[in-house]
Amino acid sequence: MPIYEYECENCGRRYEVWQKITDPPLTTCEACKGKLNKLISQSSFILKGSGWYVTDYARKEKKAEKKEDSSKSSSGSSDK
Repeated sequence: MPIYEYECENCGRRYEVWQKITDPPLTTCEACKGKLNKLISQSSFILKGSGWYVTDYARKEKKAEKKEDSSKSSSGSSDK
């Protein structure tokens, strides 16, 4: 369930409310009965690094095979 933020136009009080997406938005302040405005909040979802697919979901076997192939090719060139 998402958390919605509201601010009262009259008293300036802010509310954080757990609501279903299908619930109607709140319209009146609990403290002064003033009109509430729904606020848009900043999200805390951040992707960092080379990409979440590569770091979290890519198959580990392919990475291991690539490391083995690169070590074979580098050791083969040093024999000559």
